[in-house]
Amino acid sequence: MTTARRKAYGPRRAPYAFLLPAGALFVLFFALPIGYAIYLSLRKVEVKGLGLGKGSRSETWAGLSNYSAAFHDSELLHGALRVLGYGLIVIPVMLGLALVFALMLDAERVRGASFSRLVIFLPYAIPGVVAATLWGFLYLPDVSPLHWALRELGLPEPDLLDGGPLYLALSNIAVWGGTGFNMIVIYTALRAIPAEVYEAARLDGCSQLQTALRIKIPMVAPSLVLTFFFSVIATLQVFNEPMTIKPLTNAMSTTWSPLMKVYSDAFVNGDIYSAAASAVLIALVTLVLSFTFLKTVGSRTNREDAR
Repeated sequence: MTTARRKAYGPRRAPYAFLLPAGALFVLFFALPIGYAIYLSLRKVEVKGLGLGKGSRSETWAGLSNYSAAFHDSELLHGALRVLGYGLIVIPVMLGLALVFALMLDAERVRGASFSRLVIFLPYAIPGVVAATLWGFLYLPDVSPLHWALRELGLPEPDLLDGGPLYLALSNIAVWGGTGFNMIVIYTALRAIPAEVYEAARLDGCSQLQTALRIKIPMVAPSLVLTFFFSVIATLQVFNEPMTIKPLTNAMSTTWSPLMKVYSDAFVNGDIYSAAASAVLIALVTLVLSFTFLKTVGSRTNREDAR
């Protein structure tokens, strides 16, 4: 009986043994840091007297006071509004270009499709900090070949690192780096459409444009939703681009985006407790927006399937 039970339970335990390394890594590098951030967000430093000497500073329970301070922090709110404006530029342009490129590469009799896919996708393979540094030097009037060409032609030189154009400069970096990834996702969905669908469209007399508008785009709608979802999350977490451009201009504050505010609180001001509360709030907002968006899309898809 004992041998039979061991043989029966052996195969059942095998999947859990394979999942154990992934589960351990998830707990170690995902769950524990989140739990520690939540713990820090509920603590604060209490200073006694002048704050000098041993025992003058002690960590105490703060409750929700850090969250209340973060919720009423005007700099954090202004950073969120700036990121909102940034996202209104980046997301439509990036997804629009990705869709156009994917449709062009999927068209009949296109030449150099493999090379074009590589060229469009290649910027995504460049790390964000490197890309922002390269574009930052292209924006600087003293070292930029673009500004030199404009000066030689006698044309006005726009200052892309000041005022409103700063949003365009940052958005350009994100669009340049993210269009290729989204294009590959949409293009893969296009290649999965059965050839019989295109053959039926040809028999009905549909042109390439009509096929793209009436067949291709509706059938890759799930991929468009997925890329939009990823783009929204990436926009809410924007950090590398503004942080890299910051030393090149005085028009950008150290709290330009919410994550820059968290970084400033934690590593510049030394207030890791307020930074943890702000980080948890940002994560909660991202989670709520993501859940609401996916729920809305799922409900609409179910209604369409029911019809």
